[in-house]
Amino acid sequence: MKTKFLTLIAALSVAVLLSSCGKVPQAEIDAANAAIEEVKTAGADVYVAEAFTALQDSMLAVNQSVEAQNGKLFKNYSKVTEQLAVVNQLTAEVKTKTEARKEEVKVEVAALQAEVAALVAQNNELVAQAPKGKEGTAALEAIKGDISVVEASIADVANQVAADQLLPALDKAKAAKEKAVALNTELNEVIAKYSKNRKK
Repeated sequence: MKTKFLTLIAALSVAVLLSSCGKVPQAEIDAANAAIEEVKTAGADVYVAEAFTALQDSMLAVNQSVEAQNGKLFKNYSKVTEQLAVVNQLTAEVKTKTEARKEEVKVEVAALQAEVAALVAQNNELVAQAPKGKEGTAALEAIKGDISVVEASIADVANQVAADQLLPALDKAKAAKEKAVALNTELNEVIAKYSKNRKK
């Protein structure tokens, strides 16, 4: 009787073990997919594209493992569970990297905004010092128009940052700085040339 009882317990233990290994961890898979979607929404595919692709590849491997087990008579999803643990770890890392990269871009944009603002102020001062001759007046009006365009671009940058469009904001800020530097160079050259001619 005792032997039969022990045999029954052993059989039940094996059945429980097989059933726990033989069931798709669907809740965990759904949670992993939701977490991946969350980091994508946060911009992982844009800010840390390589890391996000690696994460997607890891999840693809999970799905392939599930498919492989689905085709077997005795299913064992323990490998899937291990792979999901790796996916969860990668997701957390990708989230941290995305947030860090976004902060880096914000700092870079803020620095460019400050540089462009200083250049615009300097360019406005140079416009006041520039020669106002017949030809000079038309050229100065064109430069003033260009300065206004730079100012409008920097205002757009602030709006893009507020809307969390950080990479487009960075591109626009870089372009604005490039334009502001070109105007600064042009104005300094004009003033230097005018000063040189006056000394003659």
